[in-house]
Amino acid sequence: MRCLIVEDDPDLRRQLHRALTDAGYAVDAAADGEEGHFLGDTEPYDVVVLDLGLPLIDGVTILERWRKDGKDFPVLILTARDRWAEKVSGFDAGADDYLTKPFHTEELLARLRALVRRAAGHATSALESGNLRLDTRAQRATVNGNPIKLTSHELRLLTYLLHHEGRVVPRTEIIEHIYDQDFDRDSNTIEVFVGRLRKKIGQDRILTVRGLGYQLINPDK
Repeated sequence: MRCLIVEDDPDLRRQLHRALTDAGYAVDAAADGEEGHFLGDTEPYDVVVLDLGLPLIDGVTILERWRKDGKDFPVLILTARDRWAEKVSGFDAGADDYLTKPFHTEELLARLRALVRRAAGHATSALESGNLRLDTRAQRATVNGNPIKLTSHELRLLTYLLHHEGRVVPRTEIIEHIYDQDFDRDSNTIEVFVGRLRKKIGQDRILTVRGLGYQLINPDK
């Protein structure tokens, strides 16, 4: 899953980038409102962490522009401001959640997991497909209760496919959602990751739909 952080405090931006990367996200970061608006306008994200007090363009204006342009990714407002009127302005602009600084990183991660799973129509942090289970909080996958070892990119790929179980996901969409902006996006590596995942979760779980993409299915159905 891919996340955008728009935060002008360099220390907090680095902290968030590290925490979200460790939590399995592909992360892009912007230091001001202009860059943040551009990235959100041109790149597909699964969730966004957006500060309100940004240089060049403030967070509420950015959010209003995104929503006006049809960008429907979930947005968590992160700000030092705690006045109720500013919270209302953020929600009215299209925010999905709100967290006031200072905050606990675990709470931020929990709120982001909730936003991502609600956007995909899931009720809990555990994604299941037959005997395949992925705990998104612990980043732990099991088959028949037995843990399987995944690399960071294999985990991102499996997470995205599980969030979209049953749908044929184009290769370009997968590339856009499991790599950050600076990663060398070689589409051939997706085939490698899919091949590795099949060996670990079962050859019949991920179908190749020629010319379209990949589809994760429950083979027991």
